Amino acid sequence: MLGTDRSDRPRPTALVAIPGTGSDADYVTRAFGPAAAARGLELIALEPATPLIEGYRQALTRAARSHGRILVGGVSIGAAVALEWALTDDGNRCAGVLAALPAWSGDARLAPAASSARATAEALERDGLEATIAAMSAGSPDWLAAELARSWRRLHPGLIDALREAASYRAPTPSDIAGLAVPLGIVAAGDDPVHPIEVARAWDRAAPRSALTEVTLDGWGRDAALLGRSAFDGLSRLT
Repeated sequence: MLGTDRSDRPRPTALVAIPGTGSDADYVTRAFGPAAAARGLELIALEPATPLIEGYRQALTRAARSHGRILVGGVSIGAAVALEWALTDDGNRCAGVLAALPAWSGDARLAPAASSARATAEALERDGLEATIAAMSAGSPDWLAAELARSWRRLHPGLIDALREAASYRAPTPSDIAGLAVPLGIVAAGDDPVHPIEVARAWDRAAPRSALTEVTLDGWGRDAALLGRSAFDGLSRLT
């Protein structure tokens, strides 16, 4: 079980995990579930909702109300939303943040992940689901193509609006992150062009207490649980 940053605060009893754009609760369960279970934490894996971002914020608040004190985390935009929520907390409800593959800081317009989300939404409207999946698969590693094909089929047609909303999201900036009251465990892949390692490093530098673990695309692709283990390892070094 994780320790706490102050002796009079209770231990967190749950981890709320938020998927990346185009992904779902099934994936964050595989990414964070094993590491959460090893620490005696209940995993609350969120499904994309409508509206997307506000739905996640409300789910985080409900979980904190139910459990008293929680860890929050996610993948890509899920990591950013979790971090944003933690920044609004004074440390009484949130015990720490687990950020996997952060995609951008601040405005999303120039971020590769946001550009990809917009392009995918346009392709889904123009070409349809199966043609868009075929085009994505032709240019992706086999493991990623299989994962996205599964989740896109599951989330469509609401996927289109979710992609567009995600692509307009303003993520926390380094100046925002400087005010984080809890520890931040980050994991990112140095060879991932969609989630640039520079973003993770900027978050790591900005946070008062942070640990960054770098992995590879191949390692992450072979074992989704590597994300959760690595983020928790970083958080454990801080607590």
